Amino acid sequence: MLWDVDHTLIENGGVSKDAYALAFKLIAGRAPEVQPVTHGRTDFLIMRALLEANGIDTGGFETIESFRPFLVSAMKEVGPGLPSRGYVLPGVVEALRVLDGVEAVTQSALTGNVVENARAKLDPFDLTRWLDMEVGGFGSDAEIRSDLVRVAQDKASAKYGREYDAESTILIGDTPLDVKAAQDGGAKVIAVATGVHDLDELRAAGPDAALQDLSNLDLFLSTLVEVRQR
Repeated sequence: MLWDVDHTLIENGGVSKDAYALAFKLIAGRAPEVQPVTHGRTDFLIMRALLEANGIDTGGFETIESFRPFLVSAMKEVGPGLPSRGYVLPGVVEALRVLDGVEAVTQSALTGNVVENARAKLDPFDLTRWLDMEVGGFGSDAEIRSDLVRVAQDKASAKYGREYDAESTILIGDTPLDVKAAQDGGAKVIAVATGVHDLDELRAAGPDAALQDLSNLDLFLSTLVEVRQR
């Protein structure tokens, strides 16, 4: 089970956009005039687009490692405001807790955030207690979101000694780009309309299932079983 972070597990209350804007300022020495588009994208693509949109040469920023120190520093500054600005989305804690008790299930994160910033968003809400962060896919692992699925599967296979593939991997996310990442990367996908995209938009992307949110635990679990058995 691979969980997207922003707008799937938590609402970040604008902390993400503030972190990207501050990372930009640390690079460029000024605040961005054009704000970042973030939904469903990796940190690398967000920062490259942010530099380009604000007229900054991207020639020296060819990999995520060139952005990583700025992203981590920015999150260290704005992240402490997350507990008061953000919150865990409805049903998330119950879903994570129940699945944690199922021996056959391993839960982790799949997110465009670099791993340090993913932890910085999840730790204040104590969500990493249910997630094996050693086997997730993060923006620090790859620049393209769909590549993160295979990254996570390979990590899990190395740690647990079994093969993880499209039949045994389910991604939960809130954007059409999450759906595409699963389809291209080799996973099943349940879309949840807890972000900026409504159910119709998500269904049009072709997920294995789509839910309004996770507030109905029984519905989520039955949907999960149905998707897993397909």
